[in-house]
Amino acid sequence: MMRAFRMLKGVDWVLILSVFALVLLGLATMKSFGPPAGAAEDYFFNRQLVWIFTGIAVFLISVFADWSFLKTNSIFLLILYFILVTALLFLIFYGKSVRGASSWFQIMGLGIEPVELIKPVLVLVLAKYFSKRHVEIARFARLAVSFIYVAIPAVLVAMQPDMGSAIVLGAIWLGMALAGGIKMRQLFFLFLSGAVLGLVLWNFALLPYQKTRIISFLNPGSDVRGAGYHALQSVIAIGSGGMLGKGVGYGTQSRLEFLPEHETDFIFAAFAEEWGFVGVLFLLFFLGVALWRILLHGVYGESNFEKLYAAGLAIFIFFQSAIHIGMNSGVLPITGLGMPFLSYGGSSSVSLFWALGLLESFSLRKKGIFLGSEGRFSEGILGA
Repeated sequence: MMRAFRMLKGVDWVLILSVFALVLLGLATMKSFGPPAGAAEDYFFNRQLVWIFTGIAVFLISVFADWSFLKTNSIFLLILYFILVTALLFLIFYGKSVRGASSWFQIMGLGIEPVELIKPVLVLVLAKYFSKRHVEIARFARLAVSFIYVAIPAVLVAMQPDMGSAIVLGAIWLGMALAGGIKMRQLFFLFLSGAVLGLVLWNFALLPYQKTRIISFLNPGSDVRGAGYHALQSVIAIGSGGMLGKGVGYGTQSRLEFLPEHETDFIFAAFAEEWGFVGVLFLLFFLGVALWRILLHGVYGESNFEKLYAAGLAIFIFFQSAIHIGMNSGVLPITGLGMPFLSYGGSSSVSLFWALGLLESFSLRKKGIFLGSEGRFSEGILGA
């Protein structure tokens, strides 16, 4: 009991409290949503509350578990990776289609979204790969192997189709490759390859509705009742929030169902309408603090593995948040991507809390020092 208390005392509470602030802001916004047809009142709020408590339990289990074997043993990560890749493959044929995307397995009434689980696993896999081969990253063959790790699930996710998550997977790889020591000539080659790939995808891979979304992004007003509807309603919701917002429960765009998928893909717009510009500043502040603390864990990580894992986790959360906010604000095309810690979703919530639990577990088990709850480095309780 004393050991558990000492471990919890050593947890980075600045990070945890920042994350909980984001979670509470999301819950407060969901509390004002009306239930879907045939569902009970506070449907999204009550279900998300269950997922949050499940995530907290997973977080605590992860903190107390010793994950140091991941630094030396690749078998566990590879097994987990291939299980999730197989699940993504099966989704194409047997997944439950929601809003035109086969992204969920329905098991005993629960919707499980494998892509949300593979994001932190991919961060772990790449952290393991780059930490062992950071000196050899200049070799194109080594870089290509790391790309294949990402390309396989990214292609499967894009086939669901879920282009938003596929882009996030690509961003994780690019960010971690840069953190791992990629050379400028390799980076130039990657951008050139990306441009060529974009042309190929546009002409041979993207579905008509995906092309329409990109075109309507450039001019949303050209089809306000069709492809530009989501983008236009989202911008209206954000703009109508003004400086202080309409107040929790008074967001007309979400309550009157003008704003589609307001609990997931457009929760930032629903939040901005109710909380206003000041509320958005608070949200961005807590998100920024969380990202800063995650990166701080990496700066003082015991090995390259911990450093790269923290960098990858921050890259994942930052890019998914940026894409979500960008598409809600009309700056990016609509991709259908939730906001970390804010959007409704069990798979996302549990996987994010698991990822944070791993981060805390690594820090607590460093030899000599760990990141203390007071924001400074202190003598390690477990590593002394």
